[in-house]
Amino acid sequence: MHLDPNLREALRRHFGFSSFRPGQEAIVRSVLEGRNTVAVMPTGAGKSLCYQLPAMLLPGTCLVVSPLVALMKDQVDSLSARGIPATFINSSIDEAERSERIQKMRAGAYKLVYVAPERFRSPQFLRAVQQMEISLYAVDEAHCISQWGHDFRPDYLQLGKVRRALLPPRKPALTATATPGGRAELLRVLCMKDT
Repeated sequence: MHLDPNLREALRRHFGFSSFRPGQEAIVRSVLEGRNTVAVMPTGAGKSLCYQLPAMLLPGTCLVVSPLVALMKDQVDSLSARGIPATFINSSIDEAERSERIQKMRAGAYKLVYVAPERFRSPQFLRAVQQMEISLYAVDEAHCISQWGHDFRPDYLQLGKVRRALLPPRKPALTATATPGGRAELLRVLCMKDT
């Protein structure tokens, strides 16, 4: 596949890389073309860039569902170090800080907002995101849907309902580990067709 010079320039400008890792470009293109995209890539292969770069190129805010507070913080710290406006809204911050971040989010101050699936239980948060322009609804570590959703974190099984309520135009789901059964389940839960 020929590398679009504009995509290459955006990759360099936002992330400092001159080329994509194997598989990234096709996934980024799929997301940018508005297709539901499930990406299964090994750990360390650059899955996050597959939604972060499209988030920078599309109008609006990318909502990223992520399973761990520490992972959210690492992602936001890395993006902030590159000058990319990003935040997380989770239980590690107090109510005043959470409200302030939600207000900024509604005002369009962030390109990426990381949340746990449980955040969508908050009526305040749901109202806020329903009033925003959502560019992407990305599920990072999507294997958690099948591995954790049934017992440990049932809110993962509600992500399809959230997706339908938000109606974002693009819905990537990324994971390093997905068995064929796990992949089928995440497609079902997220109300995505196999593409």
